[in-house]
Amino acid sequence: MNHSPNFPPGVHHAGGFEWGPRPAPPSAGAPGAVLGVLGIGLVCVLAGVSVAVADVNAVYLSAAVIGCLLVLYDFRIGVVGLIVIFPISASQVFPHELFGLTGLNPLNLLVAGTLASCVMRVSTDRRALHVVPASLLWLYVIPFVAAGILGSRHVGEIFVDFFRLHQVNFFDEAGYLRDMVMKPLFLVLFAVLVGAAAMRSQRPERFIYPLLASVWVMCLLAILYFAFSDTSIDKLSGEFQRDFFTPLGLHANELGRMYAVAYALLLFAWAECRDSRLAVPLLVSMGALVVALVLTFSRGAFLGFILVNVLFVLWRGSAKTLMVAILAAIGLLVVLPGAVLVRVQLGLGGFDINAITAGRWDHIWMPLLPELFRSPIWGGGLGSIMWTPPMRAGQMFLVEHPHNAYIQALIDMGLAGLVVVCAFWARTWKGFRALSADASLAPELRGLFQGAAASVLALAVANIAGSSMLPVTDQCLLWMAVGLMYGVRHRRAQG
Repeated sequence: MNHSPNFPPGVHHAGGFEWGPRPAPPSAGAPGAVLGVLGIGLVCVLAGVSVAVADVNAVYLSAAVIGCLLVLYDFRIGVVGLIVIFPISASQVFPHELFGLTGLNPLNLLVAGTLASCVMRVSTDRRALHVVPASLLWLYVIPFVAAGILGSRHVGEIFVDFFRLHQVNFFDEAGYLRDMVMKPLFLVLFAVLVGAAAMRSQRPERFIYPLLASVWVMCLLAILYFAFSDTSIDKLSGEFQRDFFTPLGLHANELGRMYAVAYALLLFAWAECRDSRLAVPLLVSMGALVVALVLTFSRGAFLGFILVNVLFVLWRGSAKTLMVAILAAIGLLVVLPGAVLVRVQLGLGGFDINAITAGRWDHIWMPLLPELFRSPIWGGGLGSIMWTPPMRAGQMFLVEHPHNAYIQALIDMGLAGLVVVCAFWARTWKGFRALSADASLAPELRGLFQGAAASVLALAVANIAGSSMLPVTDQCLLWMAVGLMYGVRHRRAQG
């Protein structure tokens, strides 16, 4: 008896994904097969030689080359890889250059290979050209690029301490455009590639599996770093320990927001999941996320976490959900270290606005207040805080971000930029909500979109104390959800 699962005609199954029509097997003496075997053998030989000569860099390069070869077969393999590694791509544990060549790293190689393979597919499938809506271009990408071009004219006005302390890695307009415009837009490109992959997949809900892998990579990054350090929980909660994770290349607040978004996606997907083989890994992964989030002691992330859970109870709207949430909250309060509660209550006793905002009020926001009116319509360009008069006069903290997403948008892009970017995220939230109620989608995929909608609302509140409405690393999994939305929506429209 045949117990293999039934898949649609013309579709073959590998690793949980449907990769389209199965290619016909080559004949015994086919030159293509011989060349393919020789090519793989040559790559392996070169990899072995390069490892012997160049040590660990060659391992990364060899893995990237082999990955690109796989990606050329099907770009969705590259998309899966990007989902796994993108969240840690900004950390120091991930190589940012190979053989001393800046820009030559596994992420860039994988993005380039995936994009090239995707473009080749588009040439034979014009449907993929329409995956990305015009709203992404007109409400987000064009205003962002325009602000970058405007800001590039002010590189010479950046406060010298940013260069002296290596808080920026550029010295001219070309470097500014590379770091402030091109690198952040990789997130948008990532979403586009995910959208194209979802459009060509019979079961896009299978992308939850690489999401789980990504979550564990993210969590282990913080958990293992803390476990092998000599720092205690009580010390980690201190006001002056915010830079504990800086050697990893990521701030505690960035990690915390990343974990909060991932938790939202998994929580709602778990609530809708009907398959225990997926539900159990989702639940265990949420536990790991909570542990990692606690280690960041990021109050903004704590706020986002609380808001996500409140929205979960409100949107589920049942007495059972409320009871389980109350019991879970009580259990969490029992097992949480006391240092967490101390951290959350910081400054609330005497309502000290500077303690509550970690000094942002007096040393960032108030000095920047006059700058909101200097160029109120279109702003001063991306990163304009670095050349504002109060920064150059030493009247505020030496920060390249105002630690408030809305103030950042106002001084960088003006009121016009703030309005269009808010409109983009409002449309995105509406799209998430629509797909979360689409009965034609798999339950866990509907849940993931509902979690993405909750993330947008939670970040809208938490962004008062940090992050950005523009593309930043801690939103990478939210951008993955944006890409899934584009692909699923376009696939549904095509019938």
